[in-house]
Amino acid sequence: MKTIEINSAVWKEGDYFVAQCLNVDVSSFGNSKEDALANLKEALELFFEDNAHPDITLIEKPEIVGTTLSYA
Repeated sequence: MKTIEINSAVWKEGDYFVAQCLNVDVSSFGNSKEDALANLKEALELFFEDNAHPDITLIEKPEIVGTTLSYA
């Protein structure tokens, strides 16, 4: 069995928490942060089962940075 270290971001969106993996394009949600992360873990396990050679982005020291944009 292979192992991999992943980075995830979690935030509150409306009534739910969203968990997003930063290394691959997989996300999930739940009623709490813990639920969202548990659901993300399950989704990631299924993702890696179905993908023999997934493209994994190595993320080192992720940081959340806010930016103000102007748009029309």
